[in-house]
Amino acid sequence: MRDKPCLTAADVSKAMSACKAEAERNKWAVSIAIVDDGGYLLGFERLDGAPAIGAEVAIGKARTSALTRRPSKFFEDRVKERPSFVSFPAGLLIQGAVPIMARGDCVGAIGVSGVQSHEDEQIAQAGAATVK
Repeated sequence: MRDKPCLTAADVSKAMSACKAEAERNKWAVSIAIVDDGGYLLGFERLDGAPAIGAEVAIGKARTSALTRRPSKFFEDRVKERPSFVSFPAGLLIQGAVPIMARGDCVGAIGVSGVQSHEDEQIAQAGAATVK
């Protein structure tokens, strides 16, 4: 049997802090969701001024990324190539989430919503980079 890493509460806290710092540095009001490898919510923050709908969007993006082990942008691009892909069951197919990888395994994902999709992804990447 093999051992698989998993996110700890300390990992989630560190990743959330990095995401918030990136958002605040750029004055971006966003929602940030961190999920485990099964897409279950471990951490969530809605920064001051972030729209209410961003909460659902951030969580949906994170779930998509965790369940597929890919950045959510991959699926946004796939839909452009093959519109039928929009019915893909994994969730929200919009850029702004990245998987969290540790020792070659996906241990979760971070999804962000509130600014341009590439900026959402920039915030998510800042958090994912803190987990080793």
